[in-house]
Amino acid sequence: MQAAYLAVIYLFCLGLYCVVTEKNLIKIAMGFVIMEAGVLLFLVCLASFPDGVPPIVLEGVTSSSMVDPIPHALSLTAIVIGAGTTGYMLSLIIRLYRQAGTVRIDRMGRTEQ
Repeated sequence: MQAAYLAVIYLFCLGLYCVVTEKNLIKIAMGFVIMEAGVLLFLVCLASFPDGVPPIVLEGVTSSSMVDPIPHALSLTAIVIGAGTTGYMLSLIIRLYRQAGTVRIDRMGRTEQ
């Protein structure tokens, strides 16, 4: 289980590094997606434990041994929201590329209208 939490930390830090250090907008968007994957893995790790059973009421299963299904449902919702925000982010990048002619932040200049 500790390996999963190390993967969470690694994914989040890698995504944050991409967002902070990159000048290319596509790579920044990829950094956000990597950070989102780390957060989703964290939510799934919070909900599970080694001897947990699925949350189906059966004879002989106590509620204390069941895995909590709420973080998994929140993860599915976060995946849908992440896909929408990623699509919106990429559409804004396309719009900026058409206007400025580049996707690099340091090469974008001001345009007079």
